[in-house]
Amino acid sequence: MSTAVHAAPPDARLALAHSFLFVPGDRPERYAKACASGADVVIIDLEDAVAPAAKGAARDALENWLSSPEGRAPHVPVLVRVNCVNSGCFGDDLILCHRPGIAGIVLPKAERVADVASASSSAPLFPLIETAQGFANLSQIVTAPRVQRLMFGSIDFKLDMGIHGDRDELLVFRSQIVLASRLAGLRPPVDGVTLDLGDGSATEDDARYAHRIGFGGKLCVHPGQLEAVNRAFLPSDEEVAWARRVLAAAEDARGAAVAVDGKMIDKPVLLLAQRIASEAARKNLH
Repeated sequence: MSTAVHAAPPDARLALAHSFLFVPGDRPERYAKACASGADVVIIDLEDAVAPAAKGAARDALENWLSSPEGRAPHVPVLVRVNCVNSGCFGDDLILCHRPGIAGIVLPKAERVADVASASSSAPLFPLIETAQGFANLSQIVTAPRVQRLMFGSIDFKLDMGIHGDRDELLVFRSQIVLASRLAGLRPPVDGVTLDLGDGSATEDDARYAHRIGFGGKLCVHPGQLEAVNRAFLPSDEEVAWARRVLAAAEDARGAAVAVDGKMIDKPVLLLAQRIASEAARKNLH
């Protein structure tokens, strides 16, 4: 395996991404399909999706792809979920993450600042909060160098905490992750996966819920979930129409008090309308 170190420059698209699609590291035939799937970001998974005996083969497959024209210039940002710090695979995974074509590192079971610091790279870092210990150290993890966004590994977190349920049972933890991200000046965090692979309604419902409480994206385990996630994190047609009415009314008022739909427009409302209008431009990409 090559030991050359070339840190990928930060990709501004990572900050705005809504949908993050996992693809197993030992299935290289799926890499290009994942990059063309409509996902905002692809995560090549060397951890949970790969059996222990196949870890080396998965790294080799990823290295070969990164040496190809497709891998050197993927259509979307590509992250790698490495194995956790104490796995015995972490060092080899990290060397591979320094290759061109890798836009950042997803760090599973991030529990301490030292875990984040050990991912010594100039690439953006995405710590996965998956344990009680990681949650307890949120305020330190969010301020560690190169951390761009937090991710919530809700399935593993529930297992670690002995929690049964996905909504009210996890609300306090999700809200604290959103708050910690905001206080640290990070982009909104990324929520965990939905395991229901049915018609997409469960995924969209989960994504809309996450959006309402302050998350900015969602992890996906199947390409069929992407459309629902991308739709959920973008403003609806009704919201866009409202924002345009607000902005038009504010412009016509030239600083005077004005009402839209029977409600006064103050600065926070105007800022919200501006945000929705800005996001509406992105909606055309999906």
